[in-house]
Amino acid sequence: MNTQSPNIIYILGDDHRADYLGCAGHPVLKTPHLDELASEGVRFTRAFCTSPACTPSRASHYTGQWERKHGINFNSGSSMAPKAWEKSFPMLLKEQGYFTGWIGKNHVPAGGGKTGYDSGYFDSVFDYWYGNHGHCGFYPKEHESGEPYHNATNNTQVEIFAEAVNDFLKPNPQFRTLLKSKLSERPANEPFCLCVTFNLPHGTSTGTMQLRPEDDELYRTAYRDCQHLMPLPKTYVQYEKAFENPRLPRSVYNGHYIPQYDYVKHPCTLRERQVRTCQTIAGIDRFVGNLRRQLSELHLSDNTIIIFSTDHGEHHGEHGLGGKCFLYEEDIHIPLIIYDPRISGDSHLSDELVVVPDLAPTVLDLCGLEAPETMQGKSLKPLLNGQKTAWRQDFFAEQLMDIQNYPRSESVRNDNWKYIRYFARKEDPAQANKAFRGTLDDYNECLTSTSKDELPIYEELFDLQNDPNETTNLASKSAHCNQLLYFRNRLVELAREAKGDDSPPITIPFAAFSS
Repeated sequence: MNTQSPNIIYILGDDHRADYLGCAGHPVLKTPHLDELASEGVRFTRAFCTSPACTPSRASHYTGQWERKHGINFNSGSSMAPKAWEKSFPMLLKEQGYFTGWIGKNHVPAGGGKTGYDSGYFDSVFDYWYGNHGHCGFYPKEHESGEPYHNATNNTQVEIFAEAVNDFLKPNPQFRTLLKSKLSERPANEPFCLCVTFNLPHGTSTGTMQLRPEDDELYRTAYRDCQHLMPLPKTYVQYEKAFENPRLPRSVYNGHYIPQYDYVKHPCTLRERQVRTCQTIAGIDRFVGNLRRQLSELHLSDNTIIIFSTDHGEHHGEHGLGGKCFLYEEDIHIPLIIYDPRISGDSHLSDELVVVPDLAPTVLDLCGLEAPETMQGKSLKPLLNGQKTAWRQDFFAEQLMDIQNYPRSESVRNDNWKYIRYFARKEDPAQANKAFRGTLDDYNECLTSTSKDELPIYEELFDLQNDPNETTNLASKSAHCNQLLYFRNRLVELAREAKGDDSPPITIPFAAFSS
């Protein structure tokens, strides 16, 4: 094993569903380079986010915490205190002498300043900062300010980010000529940690693709000849029919979602978005292939760990739903591949229940560092080594984004069962079909509501072994009252653990609330 400190390249997609990989069995999409990465590393077949929204999940990626602990979401102000960022894995690596870089979308800006975040924070703490806050679109030069991407030769997102990655690994004077800010050069004798964060296949990017003549052919013609083969989900329901038999009671969720997800309402528009999703993921796959070739040319491949994942998935019209921010499998099941060239073994698949908060302590562990007490996840290093080890049997997930009309909910999932419970919304019902902007006080209350015994207004219980598509809610079935009671109490226990509340758990009697 190489005794040098390993390099880290941490790649995140955006709204990338777990089933959109060739090695995951997608019937149309081809991802040969990611498949190869998985065959040489470990692909975690049951990896999950614990908060299915961009900002909280990304905060969990870097801090190793559940949202209930880090308290970051869109309705929290979307900013994380610099003190909290100091305990993120990139900053902890920086303290140990790592050269740190960030390329692409950042959706967890640091707190401070009149705008709610300190726009200059990352320029000062990352040695190489070539990114933007929020979305960047398919054509980043044309999105909002377009900074800092105007210096790039290419116009499309993946290719612009690839130029920056190439420059990070081997400085390119031409690339740097037109930059307003100065980029530090990577020292050859220091290990590095590079975060590459795409805004794809998120709708703000796939939805702005224009099939321009100058676009790469991949983004104009690929997969269009097999558009008719794009699979509709087994549980797909057109929007109008969803109102006849809604997935959730209208008192819990009124079925309206923001226009960005209107493409799921009809098969023809869904298939067009599926084509664009395949095209852009294929672009990221090509990026990974080129990245690995460059690492090899620079003699870095033998000591560079590559992690590939995403923030969360999203619905493609399953049960008539669009968007994310639900705790169903479509939203929380994510792709995860970890390749460490120093580890050799025959096991390249893991079916343990792993979650996003596990990744930050894993990175530190692979670099020979101990995770701080602030991190709540478990290092995946034993699983990467193929060791038999005691592992979690269930996990807690939460959906606390009480805006854009999504219902607030929390859940427990184990090998065979999932329990979800929903809470009363706070906005005026007359405004429930509009993007609701809650207050910080509302959000802070959500972080502690479970500990304060807030009762749900609706429950779901699914037998995942016999009902993997979550079609039959068993919460009201008397035959499953024992399972329901168990999960009610287990959820409170896990929620307190996620919050860091060590007070004695409250046992909830079966009759405490109805289902």
